[in-house]
Amino acid sequence: MGDAAGKISVAVVDDYQPTVDMIVTSLKPLDCIATGYTDPLVCLPTLLKHPVDVLVTDIDMPQMDGITLMERVKEAEPSTEVIVVTGTADKETAIQALKKGAYDFFEKPVGAEELIATVKRTIQYRAVVLERDRYANQVLMLSGKDAKRWGINAFVGKSKAMRNTVKQIMKIHRAAAINVLVRGESGTGKELVARAIHYGGPRSDGPFIPVNCAAIPSELVESTLFGHVKGAFTGAVADRPGAFVQANNGTLFLDEIGDMPSMMQAKLLRVLEDGLIRPVGGTKEVHVDVRIVAATNVDLEQRLSDGGLREDLFFRIAGYTLSLPSLRERRDDIPLLVQHFLESLASEAGIPCPEIGVKAMDVLMRHSYPGNIRELRNVIGHAIVECEGVEIAPDHLQFSALYGSCNGDAVSVSHRSATSGLTVDDIPLTLIDAEALLIRKALALSDGNISEAARKLGISRPKLYRRLSAAGIEV
Repeated sequence: MGDAAGKISVAVVDDYQPTVDMIVTSLKPLDCIATGYTDPLVCLPTLLKHPVDVLVTDIDMPQMDGITLMERVKEAEPSTEVIVVTGTADKETAIQALKKGAYDFFEKPVGAEELIATVKRTIQYRAVVLERDRYANQVLMLSGKDAKRWGINAFVGKSKAMRNTVKQIMKIHRAAAINVLVRGESGTGKELVARAIHYGGPRSDGPFIPVNCAAIPSELVESTLFGHVKGAFTGAVADRPGAFVQANNGTLFLDEIGDMPSMMQAKLLRVLEDGLIRPVGGTKEVHVDVRIVAATNVDLEQRLSDGGLREDLFFRIAGYTLSLPSLRERRDDIPLLVQHFLESLASEAGIPCPEIGVKAMDVLMRHSYPGNIRELRNVIGHAIVECEGVEIAPDHLQFSALYGSCNGDAVSVSHRSATSGLTVDDIPLTLIDAEALLIRKALALSDGNISEAARKLGISRPKLYRRLSAAGIEV
């Protein structure tokens, strides 16, 4: 964005060359870098690869309308501010552009003074927005030094949902003793948040000990948490401290707390109440000072109602509850996450970092991500191997068969859905994504035949065409 000297960059797009020349010339007093284009299809690849600070675009152009151009540009770089130029008869269209993300508009004929004033306001607005996000980005896009301090690779994102999450973590930092419950779907980064809570707070000098409650056999849970003495059971050949002792003066992260056996819940509650533990086979109690950060992806309220979780334990671990957004709720962060994973995974593999193609990014932006950030990371890792150093294309993307696939315009349908029909498990959580998935699977089952797909879906061909357009599915 901008140039090496820090000047504001402006792209001007209009299919009428004299209008382009007039706007570019009028912007000279602003000391910005203004570049003119008469064909949006020609300039789009450049704008996607080298984003500008401000885009000034006509709405009515034969090659591509200005609203579509705006959407494509802002999808690649949300911080680009857009000004649309419209004829008097297109005022309603201009209003639609504002609703879709344009900052301002003005009508033709374009006056130099009005143009300069509008661009000035846009630049000032953009500066305010960037400053507003600066602190959040400093927290979310951690440097290597900070990443080591926090014990995580990075927090990546600048969406409203992620900014709210970071604000909550900062509040938790001020309360070193309170226990925290982190809730969220699988793959949303609950352990990363737990580490951020620990390493960013006053207990950062102490240990951070993670324990996955679901991965420990029930007969070993007590020994894992509280330790054991020599001879306590077969195989106990020496004293062994448990997770609570290891986490003393630090943080104990109990992942999948909802899967803890009922027998252990009462013993855990006692530790949380008085800070005393007794190793398996031991006779002496040991005092520990530990903060609990627990995490779950299950409905704990349902566990309470069916007796699978003690109510008193729930209130002990949920001193403060932090709910993490799914990736579907923070789609604006997908481009940042994609670039982060491209760079980090390529670096780990010792290979050059490939670029992500526009069509591949379109596919990534449309996917529903039942597996959240973990799923996206796996998809990018696979694509890096598949692309062999060239630009990543849609056919390099492979989504888990557990959730169905969305490889560009061609959809890989699981054997189960192809032979037995669609099941509830195949459907994403958002209605838009669910409809798109149903349409793609119907097309796949019909070998791309529109009439047959419409028949399977129980709708008319014209209605299917409208649904295809709305979902951005090309056939």
